[in-house]
Amino acid sequence: MQLTVTGTRRTGHRKPTWYTDLFAKYLGPFARSGAHFYIGGAKGIDSLTLLWLAEKSEGRITIVAPGTIAEQPAEARQAIAGCCGRIDGVVELGAHPLRTPAFHARNRWMVDRSDMVVGFPLEGPEGNSGTWQTLNYCAYQSKPRLIVPV
Repeated sequence: MQLTVTGTRRTGHRKPTWYTDLFAKYLGPFARSGAHFYIGGAKGIDSLTLLWLAEKSEGRITIVAPGTIAEQPAEARQAIAGCCGRIDGVVELGAHPLRTPAFHARNRWMVDRSDMVVGFPLEGPEGNSGTWQTLNYCAYQSKPRLIVPV
């Protein structure tokens, strides 16, 4: 199974252990099944899930950047560098400039290659964030999605 993991960049309102428990519950079954994970390579949920999956999963991990890895936030670059031995592939889509359309294109690229999306949006009503754009694109393609508010 191929999964896209997407989520909010704003994660400071919870303790790291809260995310560890959350990922064990919702990503754990996929991690144990040897799934292939596509992760956006940004800070927040992307970096946290990368670190968790690198330690807890034997599945394949592909990082997808809208531009290049060098253009990603420091938190994301550090997570990627720290997990380089567990990352099976890095896709740099080379978008310029890095604006909303580039991130949406990255999200569609991941969903197009996935069987399912696991999304961790910020708690509250559905908005127009990249996480919700990704989840809605997944629904538009009639693919299953698991939505876990954080």
